[in-house]
Amino acid sequence: MTRLRMLAPLLAAAVLAAVAVATVRDAGCDEPGYLAQVDGGYELVGGCIAAGDLLVADPPPPAPVVGEAADKG
Repeated sequence: MTRLRMLAPLLAAAVLAAVAVATVRDAGCDEPGYLAQVDGGYELVGGCIAAGDLLVADPPPPAPVVGEAADKG
């Protein structure tokens, strides 16, 4: 029973690693793409991801500065 307890995490890790390798291999992207530096930032060139595939939330509005609300009203 103690051998099974010792081997169970190793077997689970091996199964998860095999699933990860199979997932990446079958992802279906012929050209992985690369990051190119442009205008002080980076841009993905090539690859299987389009700009519409990424969802980016709008940033929250800035918090009011203490005393700012009293000055406007």
